[in-house]
Amino acid sequence: MPMSDQNIVDAGDVLIVGAGLAGLFTALKLAPRPVTVLAAAPIGDGASSAWAQGGVAAAVDQGDTPESHTADTVVAGAGIVDETVALNMAREAGDRIEDLLRLGVPFDRDLEGKLSLGREAAHSHRRIVRVKGDTAGRAIMEALVAAVRACPSIRVIEGYSAYELVMVGGRVAGVYAHDAEGRALTVRSRAVVLASGGVGQLFAVTTNPPQARGQGIAIAARAGAVIADPEFVQFHPTAIAGTRDPAPLVTEALRGEGAILIDQTGRRFMPAVHPDAELAPRDVVARAIFREIAAGRSVYLDTRAAVGARMPQAFPTVYENCMSMGIDPVGDPIPVAPAAHYFMGGIKVDERGRTSLEGLWACGEVSSTGAHGANRLASNSLLEAVVFGARIAEDIDGRELPLATGEIAPAALSSSAPLPELLVAQLRQVMSAHVGVIRNREGLVHALGEIERLSRAAGPTSLFLNMATTAKLIAAAALAREESRGGHFRSDFPEPREAWRHRTFMTLDDANRIAANAGETPAKKGSCA
Repeated sequence: MPMSDQNIVDAGDVLIVGAGLAGLFTALKLAPRPVTVLAAAPIGDGASSAWAQGGVAAAVDQGDTPESHTADTVVAGAGIVDETVALNMAREAGDRIEDLLRLGVPFDRDLEGKLSLGREAAHSHRRIVRVKGDTAGRAIMEALVAAVRACPSIRVIEGYSAYELVMVGGRVAGVYAHDAEGRALTVRSRAVVLASGGVGQLFAVTTNPPQARGQGIAIAARAGAVIADPEFVQFHPTAIAGTRDPAPLVTEALRGEGAILIDQTGRRFMPAVHPDAELAPRDVVARAIFREIAAGRSVYLDTRAAVGARMPQAFPTVYENCMSMGIDPVGDPIPVAPAAHYFMGGIKVDERGRTSLEGLWACGEVSSTGAHGANRLASNSLLEAVVFGARIAEDIDGRELPLATGEIAPAALSSSAPLPELLVAQLRQVMSAHVGVIRNREGLVHALGEIERLSRAAGPTSLFLNMATTAKLIAAAALAREESRGGHFRSDFPEPREAWRHRTFMTLDDANRIAANAGETPAKKGSCA
């Protein structure tokens, strides 16, 4: 939709911010109710969902059950999964797979026409519903984009990013947005659904697209929303090592097929680390690879025996990415390194996707439902996106949406200042070095100081200050949690502690207090619960 000289748009009842799987699925579930989707890029481009290689986890095979799926989710989540949320999500998986099939997603089938299922790390059954081995995300998004384009009740505004919530009378009433040139747009609505993705681009090495900068989390936090579990960042163990940004992902399904991790001498090191070896939980594998690299050893994923000549057909995305970087995975091992991949934290939501702010819902990676705990089980992310997208649609459809009345204050942040690329690069380096795979108090205190310094240097640039806000939430929660659990590992507190066997709930004010007191000795600090 061209904006021309308009600077105020009425989105009607529902505005969805984000055009990944969670956002588009929610919009389609709301049809025929009028919905406006605000997308930073053309829909289908730049969404992390499209880059997902594994698939959708669903206990649809004979002999598998939602209870077994939940048990695996709880084990992977390292003691802080909300088991009720996880069980209900697993029970709804079959219905959501049927929804996706009706939308035209071409999930793989066997010769009998049954869904062909793969297995990934920490799953006790083959329950990953896939498309052509490693193209599930792309295929799902292509089907949803086509359905959205054909749906007359869905209006799409492309090329605009939300940078602040419109608040009227204590209620969310829309968003302030801008395009790549800084042109501002105010979008009014009765309800806002944030589905704006994750935080990977806050780190120097990530598998996430450029739009994954934590913007949605920041704009909600700055409006006073409760944020849950921000210290828990999942680092995928196997991104292709090199200079490409984002780093191409090497799907976990390859390890499910029997690929092994070796060093440059051919030594296999994972059996000595964990009983499940290469199929150990992602955080365990990521730390093992990180330590090998830190010790000066290169790490490779060897697919030659397990997949070999089948690679181009069985895993075309990985094959194409490798070949484009001068690696032939049929004959040579693939160099790999951990990369920021998925955010278990986000805006706290309830079982219907409601946030702590009236008029605001959230789903997908921007939200935190409690289903993932400290470490997401492989391929639960796409499942969570469609389950909560459907729940939000049902919740909104069953409610009266009041029109917020009152004067709209101007946005607090500037939309026009250009993104300071040098400061962004410095922020990403700080986060990877000190808030990455392995953390400690000294590094986290340093990171919080650097985040504050970079924020002052940036001035009122909305995009950078929102990035810095989310970075602060992650670092502050990581400093407060004096233990290791799931995706959060402290070398100075390397074991889990029973006193910390709970989720984190915090506001931006809490994070600011932790940052302000970061220089105090541990004995003088408070904790964040």
